[in-house]
Amino acid sequence: MITVNAALRRSRCAPALLLLLVLGACVSPPKKSAPSAAAPAVVSTPAPAPAVAPAAVAAPLTEAPIPFDLEREDIRTFIDEVSAKNSIPAAEVRALLAHGMRQPRIIAAITRPAESVLRWFEYSNRLMSAERIARGVEFARSQSARLDAAHSKAGVSPEYIVAIIGIETNYGRNKGSWRVLDALMTLGFDYPPRSRFFRSELKQFLLLVREEKLDPLATLGSYAGAMGAPQFMPSSYRRYAVNGALDGAGDAQRDLFDSWDDVIGSVANYFVEHGWQREQPAIVSGEANADTMATVMPTLDRRNLELNETAAGARARGFALPASVSDDTRVILVPAELADRANVRIGLRNFYVITRYNRSILYAMAVHDLATAIAAELAKPAPPSAATP
Repeated sequence: MITVNAALRRSRCAPALLLLLVLGACVSPPKKSAPSAAAPAVVSTPAPAPAVAPAAVAAPLTEAPIPFDLEREDIRTFIDEVSAKNSIPAAEVRALLAHGMRQPRIIAAITRPAESVLRWFEYSNRLMSAERIARGVEFARSQSARLDAAHSKAGVSPEYIVAIIGIETNYGRNKGSWRVLDALMTLGFDYPPRSRFFRSELKQFLLLVREEKLDPLATLGSYAGAMGAPQFMPSSYRRYAVNGALDGAGDAQRDLFDSWDDVIGSVANYFVEHGWQREQPAIVSGEANADTMATVMPTLDRRNLELNETAAGARARGFALPASVSDDTRVILVPAELADRANVRIGLRNFYVITRYNRSILYAMAVHDLATAIAAELAKPAPPSAATP
């Protein structure tokens, strides 16, 4: 039997062989249980974190990518823990991590996420383009059978699935160009504010590539390690991804990179698992006069993602909600500033579910607005075909 080290010496260009050796039969099949409390489920880019001073970074960062020092105590501890808990020989985990590169630009990117520096109207203007809406309509029409099947089974409205994919990767056009191994190692070992989370995701990635037969040295994603058209983090990929029924796949592989059936079904499943309510809105109108808006908006925390208000409380503050929303309905008052005035929106349970996909009220509002715009375009009558001469 060829050893891992021998294989690496013979061919540095054989990632498939490395995968089989590193994460092969010696690894016990992982249980299909939920991630531990130390690894909360995150699909897209994790919640924005405050910028950190250079001194907070564990090791000096250079401009060029460089290999990790595997003799660092934190990396050695990680290797030992992954080995002990998952029956992978430590030497084999180490051999794979030896290919990871520290990427300083990833640290720079995660300290300045758009959700933490932009106001709502600025964030919305970036995402709500006519082109993105048009592409969403085109995607919805081309994938109507799969979207309708997901709607029937899970109750998630097609336009919301389309909007998620549209915002995450522009309908699969931009799935990310960072090696996931590099991203998770960089953030797990050199980004102290979220190191525990990203190390857990790195462990999940090592298990995922075995389960789904992915090449760990060639799998690409976002700077935060999110993957595929819906940008699932490794823990969410393992827990919520599904094998679609319409493609007729003969195996159980869940392909979020190239199978639209799996992508659409997995986004719907993620929503359902987090409490999506069938045929219910995500945001309702909450009309109020300018004075009410200006008074209430400064009291709201844009970091709040909980349904911490009731419809009765919102009405008492001066908001006119639809009569269909009962007084005991849990809601969230969302600061949604416009360029020229204060503005507050009323989020319901499905709005909260969208924030489970990405922990940002700006993101959730953008998904809702894009979904609404796509649905409105789809509802328009088709233009009459040109008359035959």
